[in-house]
Amino acid sequence: MKWILEDELHAERNGEFDNFDDLLAELRRRAEIPWDQEPNRAPCQSWRTCKRRYEFIEMSGDESSWREFRRTLALEISASGVQWHIAPQ
Repeated sequence: MKWILEDELHAERNGEFDNFDDLLAELRRRAEIPWDQEPNRAPCQSWRTCKRRYEFIEMSGDESSWREFRRTLALEISASGVQWHIAPQ
């Protein structure tokens, strides 16, 4: 398995991880960063009213044939705050 972190709203990949613990550590790190600072500041012109919507994509297969197995909404970050959609532990 391999995990990819993606901002679903902006179709922007934010990293690849070989294990789930590393992915979760990155999500926790991002949850501590304010919404208006990199990497959480949305890349669009309306970033002040937009948000980041982080999903992780579970990939299965091997180097030559990775395929998407499942997508899971994990975390949203906006001016309104942080909203977890999975348990951050």
